Amino acid sequence: MEAQKKEMISIFKAIADESRINILTLLTKGESCAGALLENLPLTQPTLSHHMKVLCEAGIVRARKEGTWVYYTIDPAIRLRIDGYLDNILGAEE
Repeated sequence: MEAQKKEMISIFKAIADESRINILTLLTKGESCAGALLENLPLTQPTLSHHMKVLCEAGIVRARKEGTWVYYTIDPAIRLRIDGYLDNILGAEE
C-alpha cells in the first residue's frame, strides 16, 4: 500500500502544474515529438524537457526515441490507475 501511495502522490504532483496540463492536452490528440509540442506551447526546450521528465517519471507519459527525435504519448493505463486511486480515497461508486 505504501508504494501505491507514493506512486499516487507522484502522479498527482506531476499533474498539478498548468504547463504539464497543457502538454497532456496536446498529447490527448496522439503521439507527438518534442519539436511539435514546442510549436504549440510557450516553453523553451529545456523547460519542456524538465516537464517531460516529470511526466515520464510519474508514469503518465511514455517516451520513445527514433533517431534524434523523442516521441511522447500518454500511457494508456494511467487513466485506470488514477481512477483506482480515487476510488480508494473517495470510495467507489456503487
